[in-house]
Amino acid sequence: MRTVLVTGPGGAGRTTIAAATALAAARRGGRVLLLSGDALSDQLGTSVGAEPTEVADGLWAARIDSGEHFRTELLAFQERAAAGLDLLGARKLAGEELTELPGSEQFALLHALRRAEAGGWDILVVDMPPLRETLALLALPEQLRRYLRRLLPPERQAARALRPLMAQLAGVAMPSQWLYETAARRDAELAAVQSLIEDRTTTLRLVAEPGPAAAETLRVARTGAALYGLRVDALVANRILPHDGGGPWLATLVAQQRKCLDAWYEQWPPDASLRAVHHLGRDPHGLDDLTLLDSGSASSASAHAAGGLIRDDGLAVEPDDRLPRPADDPWRVEDRLAEDDLLVWCLPLPGAVKGELSLVRRDDELLLTVGPFRRIVPLPSALRRCTVTGAALTDGELRVRFAPDPALWPRTD
Repeated sequence: MRTVLVTGPGGAGRTTIAAATALAAARRGGRVLLLSGDALSDQLGTSVGAEPTEVADGLWAARIDSGEHFRTELLAFQERAAAGLDLLGARKLAGEELTELPGSEQFALLHALRRAEAGGWDILVVDMPPLRETLALLALPEQLRRYLRRLLPPERQAARALRPLMAQLAGVAMPSQWLYETAARRDAELAAVQSLIEDRTTTLRLVAEPGPAAAETLRVARTGAALYGLRVDALVANRILPHDGGGPWLATLVAQQRKCLDAWYEQWPPDASLRAVHHLGRDPHGLDDLTLLDSGSASSASAHAAGGLIRDDGLAVEPDDRLPRPADDPWRVEDRLAEDDLLVWCLPLPGAVKGELSLVRRDDELLLTVGPFRRIVPLPSALRRCTVTGAALTDGELRVRFAPDPALWPRTD
């Protein structure tokens, strides 16, 4: 399944572009599902519910109901934990008295991704939250699985027959079997979502309105995407103004957009294509307006803004067989043992700034912080027998130097 996750700075029009992308994909063939936390009535001309509804030939849409997901999950947990809650004298909660808590939207979206993967769709287009929230959300499955492995190690389940004896020796109650089963079930669910996010056919599509306000947000987002191993297939420059007419006031805005587009073209291709979508002069509404956003004239009318180097295929989604094959391992280890007695771990972090960078070695893991983003990654096996001697950020690549530890490194004499 080809998956396109559409995000961008708040107010950039990401929901509209997600809908236009899904419609464009459906008209080029295949079964397409559009997921959004909104009802999509403005974009599609009709409201959709939690179950997929066909809104055009080949295009289905569904709304992610985070409130219903929160109630369903909490009531199911209450049922599984009924014995323990009864011992505590707890009064059960009814579904109608439950109000979703902050953060439930993120878990509902992850659940919707897992369900969509099993739905037999050819293309999945997801209207994601704003940019920084999206990057943090896509990193969540990996983080939660790490927490589960640390707090409830799966290998401890093998000793369940000894738990009564261990509880007597320790003087405290040991975790019951249902807790391990719940953890295993959650880990399997998170693993499925993580697999979808990390799949080579899953890409981010960034939407931004050209201007100074978007430049810094996109720089930070580009670094965060690289940190989490996410690939961007396109940067959509939305609401491009017409280049002729409109007087000096409009000419100033057009010049500002053109300057920003020139900078984006230098920064993003060839790793990500640059797509331009012109301003309709009104808020898009309905399928006809979405078609206008995708039409070739939308790109060609503004292609000159970056020296004619903007792609002219609208919002088309690249099929699986045309996606570039990723490198075997973008975080490569450079062997410099013969020259400098060092191994160098090379981590591409385009857009990273030295002052926002922090890294800490903890056992066999590297705790890497870049601006607002943080990731804990296991060290490659060879580097686990080394000590960190330094690091440098050069041309968007972090190079961490490791020296072999004589006590752990194999002797060659």
